[in-house]
Amino acid sequence: MSTVQYMQTTTGAGQEQRGHVLLIAGDTAIRRRAVQVEPSANLAALSMVPVPVLLASNVPADTTYLDGVKDQQALLMKLRSAAATPGPLLVYLSGRLTLARRDHQLYLALTHTTASTIRYTALPWEWLGTELRHRPAGLTTVLVDLAADKHAWPHLQEPGALATPPAAEVYGVITPPGYAGSNGVSTYTRAFVEQLRLTPDRPTNARLHAQTVGSVALPPGALVLPHIPEINAPQTEPQHPRTNLLLLADDQQQEEPGEAMPGLDRRPAPPAPGSSFLFQSSPPQPTALGPCPMPQSPVPPAPRPGRHDVDQQRQRTEPAAPVGAPHPVPVAASTPTAQHVPAVQQPVAAPQTDPRPYIHALAEQHRYPEAMQLAQLWEQHALTTYGVTSPQATQWTEIRADLAKMQGNWVLATHLWIAACRTRLAHQSPDAPQVIAAVKSAHYCWTQIGDPRQARGCGPELISLLRTLPTLDHRHLNVARQRLEILHNC
Repeated sequence: MSTVQYMQTTTGAGQEQRGHVLLIAGDTAIRRRAVQVEPSANLAALSMVPVPVLLASNVPADTTYLDGVKDQQALLMKLRSAAATPGPLLVYLSGRLTLARRDHQLYLALTHTTASTIRYTALPWEWLGTELRHRPAGLTTVLVDLAADKHAWPHLQEPGALATPPAAEVYGVITPPGYAGSNGVSTYTRAFVEQLRLTPDRPTNARLHAQTVGSVALPPGALVLPHIPEINAPQTEPQHPRTNLLLLADDQQQEEPGEAMPGLDRRPAPPAPGSSFLFQSSPPQPTALGPCPMPQSPVPPAPRPGRHDVDQQRQRTEPAAPVGAPHPVPVAASTPTAQHVPAVQQPVAAPQTDPRPYIHALAEQHRYPEAMQLAQLWEQHALTTYGVTSPQATQWTEIRADLAKMQGNWVLATHLWIAACRTRLAHQSPDAPQVIAAVKSAHYCWTQIGDPRQARGCGPELISLLRTLPTLDHRHLNVARQRLEILHNC
């Protein structure tokens, strides 16, 4: 354990307020000899960040590093001691998340934890909530960068499986089994540290998490904490310019002009109004949508005059309904009498619950990290509800890719388009229009990457994908090969 002290401050009747940073490295997550999470490397990266920056506070603080710990009870004592801190507390957990077969509880595996010794050599996730439940509200943050093994992952798909301390803010990611992570510092932790380094004024934990998630390509299916927030889309539907992937429903689709570069062709027609994939069933949690706690919902841009102006003047927007009830319940009309002819009833707009216009409004205001965060959360909802290879989840991956393209993050956009295309290939033929459009978008974004090193990193994966599509114009593959050869000679 190491302790770092900073400027002394006092609160109350001369009582010193102290903070604490507790960094816990569990067992390395390895799947088929591929390292998914290297906790020691993550702790080393966080140790380079000044404690006041980690805590977002200048109170004096203690820092405890627990790397390679083997004793379950010793770890509990450190956690209990940190929870007793009167000031701000940050608990960071990294490693392998597993499930005990006997009690079906989640555990953070420690060094030398095996399947038969989980209950005695690993940290029960339940203990985290028990020790932190009496903490003052607003002073506790739990940050996780974990990889779930094949036993824990199915359990995590159940609603409420990962109970979080009510007094703590919990942020982070849990990657699925079988995903080969980068050697060294994990993607999420590296981006978290990078955001702290690049931001002059330390943002709030919620905004910092949103910026972190929005700046990296997380593996498909990764759980983002917190789970799906209660998102309430704006109740007036503005007119939006067409983008490649926001898939805004319209009762009349208009042809878009083609673009010179591959990958910007018009997307296939979106689902018809009222049949959006997001609202065919209730989400696992919560049962009703409410105001989004993060980010703060901005006032969407006013709709531009267009062909819907007359309809919008005649329509009245009703209060938003729960997601579980996508279609409004019809109101029984009174029976007209023979002497009275009722006036023609004006159409009533359906409650606005589609989050895509809201996300697009954020992007139009250049609030890309927040837009990306919400898209990531809705993607997680689709993954949990419909499955990893479902078309619903894939479309949200494509929305994230389009947001990255709008932001000019060509590397992230390329990775996301490639991932979306490969997922579509799992249940669609290689000549499906959506598959072809996705690979063209990936190719276009790759051509926009200006850094030769980054472009070289994406090139082989793109070329491998292009080879699997025999009906695609062969010039795409030839051009990609030529560019990659040029990049290698740079």
